[in-house]
Amino acid sequence: MMDTKILIVDDDPTICDVLKIYFENEGYEVKVANDGAEGVNFFKMYEPDLVLLDIMLPKKDGWQVCREIREVSSKPVIMITAKGEVFDKVLGLELGADDFVVKPFDMKELSARVKAVLRRSQSHSSHDDNEVIKFDNIEISLQKYELKLCGKSVDIPPKEIELLYFLASNYNRVFTRDQLLDKVWGFDYLGDSRTVDVHVKRLREKLEGVSDKWLLKTVWGVGYKFELLS
Repeated sequence: MMDTKILIVDDDPTICDVLKIYFENEGYEVKVANDGAEGVNFFKMYEPDLVLLDIMLPKKDGWQVCREIREVSSKPVIMITAKGEVFDKVLGLELGADDFVVKPFDMKELSARVKAVLRRSQSHSSHDDNEVIKFDNIEISLQKYELKLCGKSVDIPPKEIELLYFLASNYNRVFTRDQLLDKVWGFDYLGDSRTVDVHVKRLREKLEGVSDKWLLKTVWGVGYKFELLS
């Protein structure tokens, strides 16, 4: 936890103070930004290990901040909002957020989510995997977080490429949603299985029409697999 940096982006001074004090007491180094534009600038200057990001922000909302962070970094983002609608969660996940917490939240639960996301992120960054998975018209590099389709690089959020890499490296094997949460998000991930469905849906949109020699397949009543076709 030492030297682990958290950036809080929220326009509520009370929430910022509570979060800052709590996480500093847990040993984190904490910075606070009070609007979206400042949040983006602080992220680039401060290079935090994790961002706690509110959605309803002045100047730039949390959606835009998340987009801009994902353009330059795969560092984990936990979105915090007063809204609890499924649409907000789905949109946040599609933009590359790693988790989603609804206000009012319990500080111990939030801390557990932060630790879980950080553990997962740090395990990936320390994992030296030079293998590039290649099938017809697709190349997946987890080390570079790069997806190439028909020889061209494709923009893709970190969790999507991690999920695709895992399924493709275990081709023709079926995984349940809970197994994928364990393997890709980490065994202590506190989200729900809809997270997997959202990411598979977005992957299918990117992979549509790329090849007739493989597909990302739903095995009804079980889960998903990357299937090689004969």
